[in-house]
Amino acid sequence: MKDGYPLSQSLIKGIHQQLLSFGRGASKSPGRFKNEQNYLADKKKKISFIPISPEKLQEGLDRLFQYIGQSTHPALIKTGLTHIEFEALHPFKDGNGRIGRMLITLMLWSLGTISAPHFYISGYLEDNKDLYIDTMRKVSGHGDWESWCSFFLEAVEQQAIRNLSIAEDIKALYENMKTVFSDALSSKWSVNVLDFLFTNPVFRNNKFTIHSGIPTASAARFARVLLEKNIIVALEEASGRRPALYSFEPLMKLVRV
Repeated sequence: MKDGYPLSQSLIKGIHQQLLSFGRGASKSPGRFKNEQNYLADKKKKISFIPISPEKLQEGLDRLFQYIGQSTHPALIKTGLTHIEFEALHPFKDGNGRIGRMLITLMLWSLGTISAPHFYISGYLEDNKDLYIDTMRKVSGHGDWESWCSFFLEAVEQQAIRNLSIAEDIKALYENMKTVFSDALSSKWSVNVLDFLFTNPVFRNNKFTIHSGIPTASAARFARVLLEKNIIVALEEASGRRPALYSFEPLMKLVRV
């Protein structure tokens, strides 16, 4: 997309391929549209929604991507309508929710509403899951597009406010950590270490020692010190030729909110 390629069915399939190949759902046809009927069910296994059938899926996808490419609706309305239509199609065997939420970010980015693909609306949708689902059902059941658009615009606004607050917290954390890292590492490289962790809050130890721009021996010592002081924590211990996986928890606690 940075090179100017539009949102397309092949792009969405490629994203799905990567998402499911490295996460849950690796056995559920990564990168391929569904070839059997799927459905949504509640916690009691009661079917709550039956998406479009595989036989009619391609026609639905063609119409959706035609809308994405040709519609002149305002960006936020266009994004909201695209999201609900994608969820109604439910084109994959698994991972539709994750791809549908990612599609919101990609739409806003491609339409110039945001300058980089860093807007994540999942927090608001998860906190308001029942209302989110009920409002989507009103569209399929009663054609209530107005309620959906109102909900979606509110979701974008509230998530933007939350994201701005998190950004301010991250900025404050960075300034505070300058002193913490200087005291802990006692090195001219302390800001370099800090910058690396803010850019790579979850990282393999070899990436830090090789690609941080810090002498290898110093980088190895810094990693040990930060681990001892619980500034970073081990998510995976080193095993054989696989380096340890670390997390910079002060930052990760902020972005998990």
